Amino acid sequence: MLEIGSIVWGVRNVPRAIQFWTEALSYKPLREPSKDWAILIPIEGPGVQIAITQVSSNPQTHQRHHLDLYATDQEAEVRRLLGLGAHRVDWTYPEGADYIVLADPDGNKFCVVQK
Repeated sequence: MLEIGSIVWGVRNVPRAIQFWTEALSYKPLREPSKDWAILIPIEGPGVQIAITQVSSNPQTHQRHHLDLYATDQEAEVRRLLGLGAHRVDWTYPEGADYIVLADPDGNKFCVVQK
């Protein structure tokens, strides 16, 4: 089973994005943000969390936003998504990464994260 765990939002200025999105959506930081990363959640009630990450890319030429899909069985979900038309992305993973980067049939990248 997959669920949207986070919408990952690439920005150049994390503090400014935190200020904007917390006010725009009535969200709050899940924990103390770092200078280049924050997770925002609804102040009240259910909702999808937003992960704010610092990027240097230009929004006109690079994909800066993606979904993190949480899986209880990552391996099975990756196989299922590949069968639906997703494809693996050439990616350099850090040691101990809990995610796999795939792309949908149109080339949009997303991550499948082991929950």
